[in-house]
Order: sequence, then structure tokens, then C-alpha cells
Amino acid sequence: MTLKHRREIARGLVLMAALLAGKAAADERISAAIADFDNHDTSGEVAEREAEHAARVRAFAGLLRATLARAGKVEALALECAAAPCSAGSTDSDVLLQAARDTGAELLVYGGIHKVSTLIQWGQVQVVDVDENRLLLDRSFSFRGDTEEAFRRAAGFVAGYLEDVVPGS
Repeated sequence: MTLKHRREIARGLVLMAALLAGKAAADERISAAIADFDNHDTSGEVAEREAEHAARVRAFAGLLRATLARAGKVEALALECAAAPCSAGSTDSDVLLQAARDTGAELLVYGGIHKVSTLIQWGQVQVVDVDENRLLLDRSFSFRGDTEEAFRRAAGFVAGYLEDVVPGS
């Protein structure tokens, strides 16, 4: 075997190792602590509809965790705080960040949903790198309807935004 041939084999092995290492890194899931989403309702609807909407917003973090779990790129963790809800609007930001660290999460996800009218809702989602305390994503979204299906679709959109900030995606 010539020296040139050995070098080509060595280069090939280095390239293969780099590709395998890249694939292993891409296959690793990143962990994200999902906070409760805040609810803001200015629709002026009757109390019964307001309560239904509030329940859907309370369930949104769970929908988001389930959607992310199905996609497989993000290990979505529940966030625990001393007082409920565990959201950016009701919990000090340092406490929220520490709660994310306590779960072992690499990312902290939080946000809110604002019901403007019977049909229109606006949402906001933020993602913070827990170790660096650095904002990675600040995104608005809108959706129509105040049904379980509308909230499931919105969770799918938000999950897509989160997967965009995951390394290797």
C-alpha cells in the first residue's frame, strides 16, 4: 500500500467519523422546560365562554409538550413553580429561569395568548437559552377560533418555531 493510498484512507476515515459525529449530534434531543402560557381576554364574551377559553389556554402548554414529543427533536419538560400558574406573567423571571435549570432543561419556553374577539387570537412565544440566559426566539402568531382544534393547530405552529431554534434541525 502506497503512502498516497494510506492518506486517502485516513482522510476517508476522518470524513466518515465527522459525518457520524454530526449524525449523532443531530439525533440528540434538546430539553425544553415549557412554562404555562398567560391568558389575556379582551373579547368581552359572556363569562361561560371566557372560562372555556381560559381552560384552553391553561391546557396549551400540555398540548405544546405533546406536539413536541411526537416530533421527537425536543424533550419537552413540565415546569414546576411554588405557586401556580408557572408563567412569565405570574412568576418572577429569575424564579422561572431557576425552575427551568432545576428541571435540567437547556431551553425555557414561555408566552401568552390574547383573545381579541370570538374568532381572533394572538399569541407570543419566547425561548431562552437557560445556561446563557439569552433570548433565542421571540415570535408572534395568530390563529382563528376558540376550539380545541384551533388550539391544537396553534400548538403545531409553535412547535415548528421551537424546532427551528434547536441545533441540528
